[in-house]
Amino acid sequence: MLRGKYVVVTGGSDGIGLGIASRFAQNGAHVCVVGRERAKLDKAVKSLSVYGTTIIGLDADLTISATISVLVERVLEIFPQVDVLVNNAGMGVFVPFAETGEDLLDKHWNLNVKAPYLLSQSLLDSLVKTAGNIINISSYFSHRMLIGRDSTAYSLTKGALDSFTKALAFEIGKCGVRVNGIAPGSVQTAQFQTNLEKLTEEQQAAFREMVQTIYPLGHIGTVEDIASMAVFLASEQAKWITGTVVAVDGGLTTN
Repeated sequence: MLRGKYVVVTGGSDGIGLGIASRFAQNGAHVCVVGRERAKLDKAVKSLSVYGTTIIGLDADLTISATISVLVERVLEIFPQVDVLVNNAGMGVFVPFAETGEDLLDKHWNLNVKAPYLLSQSLLDSLVKTAGNIINISSYFSHRMLIGRDSTAYSLTKGALDSFTKALAFEIGKCGVRVNGIAPGSVQTAQFQTNLEKLTEEQQAAFREMVQTIYPLGHIGTVEDIASMAVFLASEQAKWITGTVVAVDGGLTTN
């Protein structure tokens, strides 16, 4: 489906990002995974190499704007082009609004909004040449809140990312580049499991009950659910889809 395409996935060394990178590689794409930690990147590259395509891992701190131009130079030194950019790297620290300092707000903004903006801009020439794709990983928190999850900084940035997705799709559609987003619900990842295990037995039971209540399908998602949508949006099967943010959330945002 995507054989021979060149793909960049930020936050690609674990979790949803690694799942997306894996699904692209399975479909014949060459993949560059970007992350902060060299050890995690090396492990990810090793796991992805079994698919027989070119896999590279580049370390970068995307919260620092100056890093992005250097990262793009490194990517284009190795890859002849970029067909797909997946802006997956992000952060979410859930603390009350009154306790959210400017530094924490800046960290959310820099990684969740500014990095996707600047990366998309820096790779635009290549994406235009390949009539490529940009896929932004958003969240249901852009427009749905949960009791007990104080999400002002996170929700603000994901809402901005959704608006960026639509505005950019409108502006560069004439160049042949499609821009879409994916808004996952809760997804079973290693980090999600770690966070769950920090809860008391009573809290875990309450969470499971909540899932049954607010998710029409009665369960949270998997990394594969998100990865499958990313591959679809990047493929020719979605050639007339742009400017949309797809909810892959088990029906969470229906209520």
